[in-house]
Amino acid sequence: MRLITRISVNTVCAMTLFGLAACGTDSPKETGPFAGVSGPEVVNKALTKTNEVKSLRIGLDMTTSDGRVEADFATSLGGDCTGTMTMGGTGTMEVRKTGDTVYTKLDEALLREQSKGEPKADVDAAVELIAGRWMESKASDPDTEDSIEFCDLKGLLKDFEAGDNAARKKGPTKVAGKPALRLAEKEGAETFTIDVSAEGAPYILRVASRGGEEPMTMNLSEFDVPVVAEKPAAKDIVDLEP
Repeated sequence: MRLITRISVNTVCAMTLFGLAACGTDSPKETGPFAGVSGPEVVNKALTKTNEVKSLRIGLDMTTSDGRVEADFATSLGGDCTGTMTMGGTGTMEVRKTGDTVYTKLDEALLREQSKGEPKADVDAAVELIAGRWMESKASDPDTEDSIEFCDLKGLLKDFEAGDNAARKKGPTKVAGKPALRLAEKEGAETFTIDVSAEGAPYILRVASRGGEEPMTMNLSEFDVPVVAEKPAAKDIVDLEP
């Protein structure tokens, strides 16, 4: 089973979250909620339970050919979403989505990075007008779609579906202080791990890949915690109408 999602923010185009192809085994000394449960069964339960959530928080730290990407978003099926993203280690974009309206705010560093090659006067004017202020758009606008990839919880969750798979249990671990069970698989030079909550509902808490071309760590938390995205104050929204 391969779990895949795509992230298309600027130059970031794709990432593999988790691939499982190894056989699962159980230790006779194993204890805890997953004792006697095979690796594939644990993964299927975790995928099914995670797929049922109405909201969650996702944190991503990924290295791509275009640089490092860090993201932290709280997103919901109801449409509200808030988060930040740093790309290439320079500059940050902040996003708020409430219903069909999206507000984005870019800092000066990101604006200058995205405007490389443009005349200095034009770049300075854009920075003066936009940096640190919110821009308003519709979620359906083509220029907006890339910035709200993490706000599409339904799209993110569609790949979290149980199916035929096999995983190897690696033992207990902790994610943000919470007990978890780690499962792993090696595919060529790349190693994938998935941490499943061993306390309460068996949610997926962390997925990571190492050894490949785009190593990453993805953390999931705040399952079913309501997400509230507030419209910025009118004075903080830039008017881009001609």
